Amino acid sequence: MRRKNTKKMTASSSQKLRGSAGFEEYYGELFDTRWPALREALLQEASPVAWQSEEKLPSYYLDAASIRAAVSLPLQGAFQILDLCAAPGGKTLVLSSLMDEDARLLSNERSRERLVRLVRVADQHMSESVRKRVSICGKDGATLCRNPANRFDRILQDAPCSSERHVLTSPRYLEQWSPARIKTQVVAQWALLSSAYRMLNQDGYLLYATCALSPEENDKLVARLESKFEGVEFIHNLPPVPDSVSRFCKESLPEPERTELGFHVLPDRAEGRGPLYFSLIHKKSREDAE
Repeated sequence: MRRKNTKKMTASSSQKLRGSAGFEEYYGELFDTRWPALREALLQEASPVAWQSEEKLPSYYLDAASIRAAVSLPLQGAFQILDLCAAPGGKTLVLSSLMDEDARLLSNERSRERLVRLVRVADQHMSESVRKRVSICGKDGATLCRNPANRFDRILQDAPCSSERHVLTSPRYLEQWSPARIKTQVVAQWALLSSAYRMLNQDGYLLYATCALSPEENDKLVARLESKFEGVEFIHNLPPVPDSVSRFCKESLPEPERTELGFHVLPDRAEGRGPLYFSLIHKKSREDAE
């Protein structure tokens, strides 16, 4: 289902918004009559689901919306895979479980503290044979593209974002909120996304994801790819969830709503899952692009 914004907020008016009242006005404008129900759903405690790579290994718990996004990246035939902003490690587990037996996964996390957690998750929740094919590094994802050797068939970018669900449940962060928070995130997100697209091989797929609500961090951000790069194709029909997913996750996965250039799982209509936005992007070969 496509969500239409019936109201538009001008840049000058958004700059005046601050704190909890500004937060309410900003997202009330975005979601209109849907906002009260969405707000209430965001305030409820999330219920993560289990992902178990092998029966003998402990389960890892994450949002079912995150799983739905990660399994939407088509992995068949991909040899080199990148999880660009990988911590805490849930999506890395999903990718490593579903990738081909000859595939290699590089999981990157810039934050040293989060990198430690990523390594621990990989060591505890992956089989030895899979762990050998997963490398972990702590680089700045925005600069990884400078190395010509960094080229990948598939890339997952779960970008740092405004994370409104966490803001809404934290009085301190809520009082500090302003639209400047979104603008700051967009700068960092674009640096990562443009780096990721540069590293993507022709005929490769990139899945961009956030847990943000604002179009600035979602559809509007990925739309910039078309004006900056060649071969950008947005996938509007999601591939089906692979049958193999049921081996690792016994819970049903939410069906996302359509947006202009991607998909959104929102908790008021997805049994508390999300929020999770994602866009699946294909880099067409030069022959197809001509």
